[in-house]
Amino acid sequence: QVQLVESGGGLVQAGGSLRLSCRASGRTFSNYNMGWFRQAPGKEREFVSVIVRRTGSTNYRDSVKGRFTISRDNAENTVYLQMNNLKPEDTAVYYCAADARFSSIVALTSPLRYDNWGQGTQVTVSS
Repeated sequence: QVQLVESGGGLVQAGGSLRLSCRASGRTFSNYNMGWFRQAPGKEREFVSVIVRRTGSTNYRDSVKGRFTISRDNAENTVYLQMNNLKPEDTAVYYCAADARFSSIVALTSPLRYDNWGQGTQVTVSS
């Protein structure tokens, strides 16, 4: 098991930026595919972005492409989500998740693929 702790959420006006961080501990971070998901009130948890463990390949949901950037620092055991030009519809609790299996980047868009989750950080974007 790996333990995940998110930080960096907050309240921001539309058009603003936030950078989320997720720090991992307990296992070798570089062995994990790392994903970001979000969940708004009354909605299902949805995929936001993923970065694959060996290649560093990334994937994003369509609505955040060009605005969000995922990155990882294996030396710091941390994955980041830089969020620019935020919109009110980005308001949600954001979760990071870790998967240690050999997984396709498409499979990694499903929350069912992940065994390890952080506690979440709230992002609120005001209009």
